[in-house]
Amino acid sequence: MTAGNLSTIVVVVTLTATIALFVIILGSSRLSDVERSRVISFIPMFVASAAFWSLFQQQFTVVAVYSDERLNREVFGWVMPPSWIQSINPIFIVIFAGVFAAMWQRMGPRQPSSPWKFAIGTVVMGIAFLLFIPFAGGGPNSTPLLWLVLILFLFTIAELCLSPVGQSLSTKLAPEAFHTQMIALFFMSIAVGSAAAGALATFYDTENEAPYFLLLGGASILIGVVVAAMNKWITTKMAGIH
Repeated sequence: MTAGNLSTIVVVVTLTATIALFVIILGSSRLSDVERSRVISFIPMFVASAAFWSLFQQQFTVVAVYSDERLNREVFGWVMPPSWIQSINPIFIVIFAGVFAAMWQRMGPRQPSSPWKFAIGTVVMGIAFLLFIPFAGGGPNSTPLLWLVLILFLFTIAELCLSPVGQSLSTKLAPEAFHTQMIALFFMSIAVGSAAAGALATFYDTENEAPYFLLLGGASILIGVVVAAMNKWITTKMAGIH
């Protein structure tokens, strides 16, 4: 069995489990109308989260290959090992996590709603993938290191808009009878996205990169735009949760 087939099987299994869990929760007689409305509001954000992680997790597959074959890793005569590229995102997280936390706290009730944060994260992630296109198809050392640093910076901004917000939101939206299961649904979105990242990576072709980045980046942006357009409906369904 190939890695691509295994990833596809994992996607199907996790999606099936997710749908089953949503059905169990929404079909329960223990939910009030408000709680059921809040669970429904989480569905489009689940989709956005899964889409985000399906791109974000490719820094360990497609981005790793790209860094090895395309990136100019020379710094003042020293060649950076391609594995070091994986440290850029964690470094940015350490630097900017506190900045984002302080920013949201300072903005208070004026900060964007959770659906808007999900939309922004998904759109920014799509833009990051589109930024691969200018140097797609180049030879060895054709992509400047700082360009990939910029792309991974956008990965980080997208992650900080969506990941901590998603976990917090699933807690706030959780029905009293299904608190743990609701939080599990957010982690299921990560599982679906991570499995999808592996399945999608099998379509990456180093000889024809631009269509891959264009399609996935465009799809992510489209999903973010749809979530943004649904903001009013989602917020109404959230029934007082911001």
